[in-house]
Amino acid sequence: SGKNMGIFKGVGYPEDIAAFYGLEEYEGYLWTGHGRFPTNTVGWWGGAHPFGLLDWSLVHNGEISSYGINRRYLENFGYQCTLFTDSESVAYLFDLLVRKHGLTFEMAAQVLASPFWADIDRMPERQREIASALRIVYGGALANGPFSVVVGYSRGMVGLTDRIKLRPLVAARDGDMLYIASEESAIREVCPHPEKVWAPKAGQPVIGELKEKEVEEKAA
Repeated sequence: SGKNMGIFKGVGYPEDIAAFYGLEEYEGYLWTGHGRFPTNTVGWWGGAHPFGLLDWSLVHNGEISSYGINRRYLENFGYQCTLFTDSESVAYLFDLLVRKHGLTFEMAAQVLASPFWADIDRMPERQREIASALRIVYGGALANGPFSVVVGYSRGMVGLTDRIKLRPLVAARDGDMLYIASEESAIREVCPHPEKVWAPKAGQPVIGELKEKEVEEKAA
């Protein structure tokens, strides 16, 4: 568990994990979930998703080929990656960029899934200056490889893919509800007829935030 949240994970089939923890007895205004089949790391409960840190909850699909560089970069700021999975580094990077350094989610997305230099060169001047500065200052935080991530926190949810979109990500809206998943079928399993469904562009974050009043009411 983390701050104002609970994380339930283990090794087994999703329905068995849900039954073991009695998830049907819980209520919440934000949920993240992931069924993971590890391909490059050992399968154990510590490597299962979601990853929790303070009030961050992260699920990840794909492979971070820059894990070694990202891990060494994070160690400069006191983070230690000990769970034998690249997903852990992404959770720490979000914490570093957003909580510690105060970047917006849009800026954090530009760091993690930075545009190519050729694309940066074609941007308007002010936008080009910002993108160049982020790429230079946070070069060690660039996440390479095919990935899509969904990050939940006490005030909302963010979805992001790599800068080429080698892993799928779909978003949907229905009323004041936001859904983000790897596949549209997963969303329709929960919400059969959403008002809007779209596939975000590569490296473009999907950001859903709660209003301040709503957060206070949920916490009360």
